[in-house]
Amino acid sequence: MKKVVWGVLGVAKIATQKVIPAMQRGEWSAVHAIASRDYQRAAASARALGIPQAYGSYEELLADPQVEAVYIPLPNHLHVPMTIQAAEAGKHVLCEKPIALTADEARQLIAVRDRTGRRIEEAFMVRAHPQWIATRDLVRQGRIGELRAVSAAFSYFNRDPQNIRNRVAYGGGALMDIGCYAVAMSRYLFQAAPRRVMALVERDHEMHVDRLTSAIMDFPEGQSVFTCSTQMVAYQRVQVFGTRGRIEIEIPFNAPPDRPTRILIDDGSSLFGEGVETVEFPIVDQYTIQGDLFSRAIREDAPARFPLEDAVQNMAIIDALFRSAAAQQWQTP
Repeated sequence: MKKVVWGVLGVAKIATQKVIPAMQRGEWSAVHAIASRDYQRAAASARALGIPQAYGSYEELLADPQVEAVYIPLPNHLHVPMTIQAAEAGKHVLCEKPIALTADEARQLIAVRDRTGRRIEEAFMVRAHPQWIATRDLVRQGRIGELRAVSAAFSYFNRDPQNIRNRVAYGGGALMDIGCYAVAMSRYLFQAAPRRVMALVERDHEMHVDRLTSAIMDFPEGQSVFTCSTQMVAYQRVQVFGTRGRIEIEIPFNAPPDRPTRILIDDGSSLFGEGVETVEFPIVDQYTIQGDLFSRAIREDAPARFPLEDAVQNMAIIDALFRSAAAQQWQTP
């Protein structure tokens, strides 16, 4: 089996500190090149990570005939234009979430995918982690009865005005950066789209990004609620409630690559936790799994696990949440 040869467009921390090292440990992925608009930054990253080739422009990397697929960790507003450019250059694309700034923007990628025949997928790495796959399987098997509600919290503190997550024009803010996980994984568990959504947004008075967003999503079989914030204590947790039990995911989104993870399955028999079963998962790196799944799909000529239509649906819900906050009423995605 020949590994898929990858190029990386950008030297963002998520790429250099998390995704690239993880993919280098993969069975199906080989990182061959990295590019930056600043050649010195690309060269420094290449040296530090043992990447054979560095480029001083994205176009140079896309012209490299050895590169079969690219990973895009660029700021949100560049996701769609660079994905289009990469696909038209003949490369498969794994693009960071959120894949676009709006659903209409994301829809452009479907036509590009169909025209070029390249695989394009949104990089929600959490969907590759065994703890989420196990949670979904337990829900499907009826372990907690009928699914009724999902509750999520995700927050960190970052008030640096130079950070791309704090720039409206770049697609910054809590909902786009981390709330998108709660939207995606609620859909993942309910296996459906919400019929209507409502959100309350508090914006930073100087940077104007949403710094605190809470939302309700009304699904056919239940409800999902979440709070996300970029100016709050670092925390994350997901609770999944059924008619006969509950599942708690301790570190649902930034699952550590160097220690086991756990989910707690509560049969509801005791408020003191006497009916809780702890399930521990071996150490894995969800970025390694994500990269290898995408690479394997390329090698085996298989479809992407989560097609672009799924990404468009996620963006449509985010669009509706922003509309709801502005209109102060329910919105239909």
